[in-house]
Amino acid sequence: MILSFGSTAEGAAFPWALAVPALAALVAYAVAAMLPQQGDRAVRASLVIAWLAHAGSIAIDTTGLGSDETGARFGFAPALSVTLWLVIGVYLVESRLLPLTGVRRALALLGAVAVALAAMFPGEHPQVDSRWEPLHWVTGIATYGLFGVAVLHAAMLNRADRQMRQPPQHSSASPAALGLPLLHLERLTFRFVMAGFVVLTATLVLGWWFANPWQWDHKKVFSILAWVVFAALLAGRRAFGWRGPVATRWLYAGTGLLLLAYVGSRFVFEVVLHRPPVA
Repeated sequence: MILSFGSTAEGAAFPWALAVPALAALVAYAVAAMLPQQGDRAVRASLVIAWLAHAGSIAIDTTGLGSDETGARFGFAPALSVTLWLVIGVYLVESRLLPLTGVRRALALLGAVAVALAAMFPGEHPQVDSRWEPLHWVTGIATYGLFGVAVLHAAMLNRADRQMRQPPQHSSASPAALGLPLLHLERLTFRFVMAGFVVLTATLVLGWWFANPWQWDHKKVFSILAWVVFAALLAGRRAFGWRGPVATRWLYAGTGLLLLAYVGSRFVFEVVLHRPPVA
């Protein structure tokens, strides 16, 4: 369901031009993850450098610089890498405008893991049957990115909700440290859920359109199950006013199914079974 970038084909020379930005991203993410949270400027600067280096590695790999082959590739690890890159990019923009607290180090750690996994399990070139098929891949990437950002906001929402419910004598957080007001954070979360649902719907429609013939497999089944969960979440919020932990549990469940759809199935094929999966 989703496009990924990375690696060379089997037997091709390793694109050493890719090693420099990938290594720089890995080191900068690691630095941002290890710095104390009090060093706000240093953490942000490291995260920005890591994100830019991460972008460079994706661009180099996509254009095939230093490699005999060009074009986008599929793989579970590169899919995670691009997803984390999109999530961190949204966070960097939002954090300039809004007080998004307590997630920088976690994002830096996840970014480092994603870059390392993409280097270890780089993916392969798919067979393109239609010139419009890349549109399906792009919407797949956007779907993962949008729901990744929604999960990030939901995690901050749950954290803020738990801190608000603690007795004052047991809470170590000041009102400013709680970040965004809960209602504002909740609205942001569901805006990303709605956007992700729309793009996921487009991805499924495009996948059905380009499938020749349509075949039921793990990827399609989990993708449709995720769509059903997200549809139920949006319907439940509209009809019953779902919010707080109830809403975030539905969001986590749908996102988990979406991860199983592509990343999970590709992981099983690539790492567990060592079989070439169907893109």
